[in-house]
Amino acid sequence: MSQSPKVVVVTGASQGIGFETAKAFRALGYNVVATSRNIKQTDDSNLVAVAGDIADPATARRVIETAVSRFGRVDTLINNAGIFVAKPFTQYTAEDYAAITGINLGGFFHIAQLAIAEMEKHESGHVLSVTTTLVDHAIDGVPSVLASLTKGGLAAATRSLAIEYAKRGIRANAVSPGIIKSPMHAPESHGALGALHPMGRMGEMSDIVNAILYLDSAPFVTGEILHVDGGQIAGH
Repeated sequence: MSQSPKVVVVTGASQGIGFETAKAFRALGYNVVATSRNIKQTDDSNLVAVAGDIADPATARRVIETAVSRFGRVDTLINNAGIFVAKPFTQYTAEDYAAITGINLGGFFHIAQLAIAEMEKHESGHVLSVTTTLVDHAIDGVPSVLASLTKGGLAAATRSLAIEYAKRGIRANAVSPGIIKSPMHAPESHGALGALHPMGRMGEMSDIVNAILYLDSAPFVTGEILHVDGGQIAGH
């Protein structure tokens, strides 16, 4: 009897890294539950779209309930949803703070709790978050305090989860990108953004997707923050 396909939940999946990640898992035969605010359902019966704000706990409940009712389990959670607002620290507003912490932290907390509760039933699973190398290597001219506050929290939480659940068969890892070519960066900015990396160029979305796929397929790797950043973490 063949083993049932694994089930992966991908947040922030309507465009960019999340979209490419969901597509890559489907190509590998995974059942996928994809979520974002404006995501549309496709004709693929093995890729289910759940629209909603990931900062809202009700969205997290709908996503995990959909995964379990449709496919029976949750094997992997890709916590990709996030927002980045580059402002001088003193210019952040209360609305900025609420939006960034709501999505980057709340969006992780609510859905990861529910996903891990399902993983515990099967004593296996993987929680993978997408952070940023700015957490470890701030760049002059790229104000990023709220990114560091929130995504840095995810990096720390990843290590904590890895230890807490190591003996229960559940892994936790993160991918820490540099600046990646995606819809959020206008093509005319690519040259300047690429120059911020020691390798002299921006990363491709495929670089991040391949890192995610590697970590998901590496059963002896947990608590790892994998930097995919053109050398930024090493210095300048």
